[in-house]
Amino acid sequence: MFENTKALCALFPKMGVPGFDLIVMRDGKEILRHMGGYMDLEKKIPVQGNELYNIYSCSKPITVTAAMQLWEKGLFDLEDEVSKYLPEFGKMTVQTENGLVPAERPILVRNLFTMTAGLSYALKSPELLKLREETEGRCATRDFARYLAREPLHAQPGTEYRYSLCHDVLAALVEVISGQKFEQYVKEHIFLPMGMTRSDFLLPIEDYDKVATLYKFMEGKPVPITKVPGYRLGTEHASGGAGCVSTVEDYVRFAEGLRTHTLLKKETVDLITKPWLNESEARSYPLNAYTYGLGMRMRRPGSAAADFGWGGAAGASLHIDRKNGISLYYSQHLLASPNQSIRPQIYNAVLKDLGFDVQVKFPDDETLNQLTY
Repeated sequence: MFENTKALCALFPKMGVPGFDLIVMRDGKEILRHMGGYMDLEKKIPVQGNELYNIYSCSKPITVTAAMQLWEKGLFDLEDEVSKYLPEFGKMTVQTENGLVPAERPILVRNLFTMTAGLSYALKSPELLKLREETEGRCATRDFARYLAREPLHAQPGTEYRYSLCHDVLAALVEVISGQKFEQYVKEHIFLPMGMTRSDFLLPIEDYDKVATLYKFMEGKPVPITKVPGYRLGTEHASGGAGCVSTVEDYVRFAEGLRTHTLLKKETVDLITKPWLNESEARSYPLNAYTYGLGMRMRRPGSAAADFGWGGAAGASLHIDRKNGISLYYSQHLLASPNQSIRPQIYNAVLKDLGFDVQVKFPDDETLNQLTY
């Protein structure tokens, strides 16, 4: 059973992935748990299945869910100007070839969800460096938004999709609207209700020794690096875009919470998973097999697959398929991984193994020969 899925995963260690862990649920029951390789390559410690990982951008669906819970309560509107809640975004400038110009339109809340606010992912911009210095390394989530707003935008709001710090700003928005620290809101309204007891958006720095060894693929091999992710700017920075640590078993509970409409109403998930990019914005969206909704990718209309979700820089990959009752979560801990572009094929392989008429694209021999270390 699951021959295609296991065959695909068997290639990952050969490509340089130290270890991996995959879980698939269907109609609320676990139908596959498959893991391999090492959680610590140097010490030859095999993957156990209980590892704590930096999930990087798989944090984003959690942040989107937290914000949409507040939307369901009528506490904001997607067409509201962000400055209504974060006043520092009231008068923005845009960096152009001809210098700075005023923003032609305000940033709307939906622009934060859809990555169309014109922000960048420059974590070492002058104002964010000043944030670290002036807060003595605390960099609280709300302060992060204040300092970021001093930087010019890199595109006019609502004109292009630009992967950026939008969801970090969304976390600050959650703080202002809920009246709680972002990490506390998520704990109370998502983690605890779903039984995610080992997930955290603000893991104490001293507790990162509990996280699995983090690697970066460099010069053809995985090299261990610091476990504290660079997206976390300080001790009080709960990065809505990349700051969560979680386990495979915890995160699939989150996936099930969306699939079963436990965390959000069906109508809300329908809203999240419809195409939201306008024609101009969509031209810069990079994932051809998918389109983009409110902070998550989903298959284009007419596709044999019906999943939505997102991925993470170290290899995490989320797929939720309400139509077919499937929640899939795959995790590894390797930045700049050679199998990053292959991850969507894991879901395709599972579908094929379940009898769906889909194609699975295995890497060709030439690619494997180039990557095998």
